Amino acid sequence: MGAPSVPLIGVPACWKVSEELPVHQVSAKYITGVVDGARGMPVLIPALGAALDMAALVDKLDGLMLTGSPSNVEPHLYDGTPSVPGTLHDPQRDTTTLPLIQAAIEACVPVFGICRGHQELNVALGGTLHQRVHELPGRLDHRSRKDIPVKARYEPAHPVKLAANGKLRRMFGWDEVQVNSLHAQAIDRTADRLLVEAVAPDGTVEAVSLIDGKGFCMGVQWHPEWPRLDDPVSKALFDAFGDACRERAQVRAAGKLAPTA
Repeated sequence: MGAPSVPLIGVPACWKVSEELPVHQVSAKYITGVVDGARGMPVLIPALGAALDMAALVDKLDGLMLTGSPSNVEPHLYDGTPSVPGTLHDPQRDTTTLPLIQAAIEACVPVFGICRGHQELNVALGGTLHQRVHELPGRLDHRSRKDIPVKARYEPAHPVKLAANGKLRRMFGWDEVQVNSLHAQAIDRTADRLLVEAVAPDGTVEAVSLIDGKGFCMGVQWHPEWPRLDDPVSKALFDAFGDACRERAQVRAAGKLAPTA
C-alpha cells in the first residue's frame, strides 16, 4: 500500500483593503488548524465569487474549512434588517462561500465551519441570523473582550450543552463542554437541513450538523483552532474532520468518486 493521501482542504479567504490595496487574506491560525489539526494541505480560495466554477473547484478538494472573520454575513442574504452603521461586511466573501458550501455539500465534500463559517453554513442552507445577540433579552454578551490580551480572549468563556441525539455527544463522550466566545452574530432560525448539536446557557446555537448529508458537515460557533489544538474538544473536532478529508482523498485518488452534475 502507498502512503496515505494528504487531503487538499479549501480555505476561503476574506477580502480586505490593506494600505489602499485589496488583499485576499486568511489568518495563520486557520492554516495551522488545517496543517497540524486536520493534517491536511490548505488550499487558499480567493474571494472571487461568481468568477469561480464552484462545482469544478470542489471536485478537486477533499475538504472545505470556513473560517471566522471580523466581518458579518450581509443581512439581505437571509432577509434580515439592515445592519447598524459601522458593521463590517465582506460581500466578496459572501458571494464565494455561500455557493461554495452548497456545491461542497452536493458533492459530499467534508465541511467544517468555524464562527462566521458556522453562520455561513446556516445561511447557505436557508437559515437566518441574529446580528447582535447581546441586545436580545436574556442573552449573554458573546463578543470578544477588548480589555484583555488576545490569547486570553480565546480561553473558555461558558459551557455548551450537547444534544443527546447529536454527533458531538458521540464524538466527545460528554454531555457538556467548555468553549470560548468571540462573536456578535449567531444563528436565529436554524436551517431545516441542520441539527442543533449544542447550545449555550442562554439558548444560543453553538454547533450544528447536516441531517441528511453523507460524511462530515458541521459548524461550531466557537474557535477550536487556537490557541491549543491539543485541547480534547479541539482535537476531537479536527481529528474527525481530517479523517473525513483523508477518506475522500483516498477515494478521489482511486478515481472512485461519482461524477457531479
